Amino acid sequence: MISMKKQPIIGVIGSSAPGEAGISLAYEVGRLLAAAGAVLVTGGLGGVMEAASRGSSEAGGLVLGILPGDNPDAANPYVDIAIPSGMGHARNVLVAQTAQVLIAVEGALGTLSEIAIGLKTGRAVFLLGSNLQVDGAIAVATAQQAVSAALQALEDGSYG
Repeated sequence: MISMKKQPIIGVIGSSAPGEAGISLAYEVGRLLAAAGAVLVTGGLGGVMEAASRGSSEAGGLVLGILPGDNPDAANPYVDIAIPSGMGHARNVLVAQTAQVLIAVEGALGTLSEIAIGLKTGRAVFLLGSNLQVDGAIAVATAQQAVSAALQALEDGSYG
């Protein structure tokens, strides 16, 4: 029997229409997660999700996209495994539950729902480039800090 260490699964959530800074931050987070050997999970569409997916993909990482609709072809081109949930916004629960830790980049109401679900289920949540303020979520200043904090949370076991 082959013994394999499980790869950490880290979610990147955020705005579907981010600014240039958000795209850059999400790309860098995705790249750093891949370099650390983590699986990236997102909502599989555009904006922050696509930028993080591109960063991970270009660095050789594995990208999982949990889509709101029924069509796996709706995933951004950097998603390796597309899961068409057919659940609309309710797919946010699946993203937050699949991730062991969440990193939010920019974002609005959809992101806020994923943050809330993550915190409710005991996940560590880090806010990067975000104006959102949520009790229990921890603001970080850089992509490197976000990824380091996420990996440390996994190592400490401070997640759901």
